[in-house]
Amino acid sequence: MTTSALVSGGKDSIYAAYLADCQGWPVDELVTLRPIDPESMMFHTPNLDLVELQARAWGKSHRTVPVRSPGPTGELDALAEALGGGRGPVVVGAIASSFQWTRVLRAAYGAGRRVYAPLWRVDPRRVVREEVSAGLDIRLVHLSAEPLSPDLLGRRLDVPLLEELERLGGRRRPFNVAGEGGEYETLVVDAPFFRDRIELESVASDVTASTARLTVTSAKLKSKGP
Repeated sequence: MTTSALVSGGKDSIYAAYLADCQGWPVDELVTLRPIDPESMMFHTPNLDLVELQARAWGKSHRTVPVRSPGPTGELDALAEALGGGRGPVVVGAIASSFQWTRVLRAAYGAGRRVYAPLWRVDPRRVVREEVSAGLDIRLVHLSAEPLSPDLLGRRLDVPLLEELERLGGRRRPFNVAGEGGEYETLVVDAPFFRDRIELESVASDVTASTARLTVTSAKLKSKGP
């Protein structure tokens, strides 16, 4: 029986897989959906190549499944393909997105698999604080909420930055402090349960009127020692 975790490289999917390990559902493989549409509403798109390094740092196997056509049909087909080969539970990092939740449930149940979502309906502020407290080294790599300025790209999401996000999220244009609505997206470069950390050797920034994105162009694993 294989336990699969749908992992994008961001904080919520990595943390959910870690919780599954801790709570009696050891994860065998990290599965990444790779959409052809960079504006996919269903799937995270920044820096998907880094999930392979995360898997190696964690000692997990990794599998990538392409989303061959854009839109709901193509996304569901890719999910069905991703989940169709196993029998164990599927771990997801969804917090509040019913759009994602219903589609994962549909694909998982179609494959005869249960869904384990340890973060579902947990207060987003609590989720992020737990992720920071757990020692995840989380970097902001995509920003699309008006209060979030491009100078936040690449910043580590620690307690001071989280408090800054909470302040910004309480102003005239509120946003989900966990980024669940796409306000920001993240990349985990280290965690206490990683044997190695991911070292970002070079990055490129792309800033438009509405978004800012950090693309990792070169990265490697670096040993953390004994």
